[in-house]
Amino acid sequence: MADDPKSKAQSVFVTALRNAHALENQALELMNRQVERIENYPEVKARLERHIQETHQQLARLDRILEDLNESRSVIKDNTMSLFGNMAAMGHAVAQDEILKNALADFAFENYEIASYKALIQFAQETGNQAFVPPLEQNLSEEEAMAGWLDEHLADVTSTYLHRAVAGQTAGI
Repeated sequence: MADDPKSKAQSVFVTALRNAHALENQALELMNRQVERIENYPEVKARLERHIQETHQQLARLDRILEDLNESRSVIKDNTMSLFGNMAAMGHAVAQDEILKNALADFAFENYEIASYKALIQFAQETGNQAFVPPLEQNLSEEEAMAGWLDEHLADVTSTYLHRAVAGQTAGI
């Protein structure tokens, strides 16, 4: 039975859900490490803290979808991606321009998550899982809002970094 097209399509959808769950775990670790270090950019820190809370809600939505499908998250994928999030944060932590590297990476990461949710929504629609579209759209909306905020504030972060560096102040984070 697992070879029929409907079962295969459902399997693809479940795999994508597990991947999204792992991706959110990676994002969570990355943001947690960034928030721990930010000192001179209170607006960035506050927005990251808000998005951390949203990410917890996104994970809960994904968990509910997986449970409704009688599936579970992939612990291996979650743990691996969490490790990658921590490693990325550590890589930026040694950079003099850490805040800029974080801002650029966060913007790229949010857009990756946006693409992931768009694909998940398409999978849900095409596999007859229409009931899961609203929570996936909620996650997508939150990712789009975060990406928009990062886009709107990149110039401010860059300018603040430059002025602090020129003034001989701690600029990196």
